[in-house]
Amino acid sequence: MTEATTTDVREIPFQTADGGTTTLSDLGDKVFLVVNLASKCGLTPQYEQLEQLQKAYAERGFSVVGFPSNQFLQEPGSTEEILDYCATTWGVSFPVFDKVKVNGRNAAPLYKELKDSADETGRVTWNFEKFVVLPDGTVRRFSPKTKPDDPSIVSVIEANLPG
Repeated sequence: MTEATTTDVREIPFQTADGGTTTLSDLGDKVFLVVNLASKCGLTPQYEQLEQLQKAYAERGFSVVGFPSNQFLQEPGSTEEILDYCATTWGVSFPVFDKVKVNGRNAAPLYKELKDSADETGRVTWNFEKFVVLPDGTVRRFSPKTKPDDPSIVSVIEANLPG
């Protein structure tokens, strides 16, 4: 968390794909890479690197956390269609949650706090914007064009994994 923030981003509830509610804390004391997903975007091939990160670091206390968003009109499907696409096209094993808005008055509370807590604040600029949430609640933000396996992201993940 930044000093100006009083809300722990890890405690903010959000909808699961099956209509339940959870938090990042409920998912464990991990390093999370939170990403707004879209299946009809030029950056959609980043699913491959996201899944590679999940496989490489999951056993060490890391998880990608995906939130489909049609905010940029590139994720029109239902949650069920999105989950099917993720599994069959990209072999996604990381959790994908319910669709969210990432900007504006109706933005999901988690995304409002991610944007306020990150080292760089402001609107989510496009699909596949990345937020690394550390176990202490600190949030690091990376541009949509920064690939998930970029050394700048991997170094933050590796430096903050347990033991």
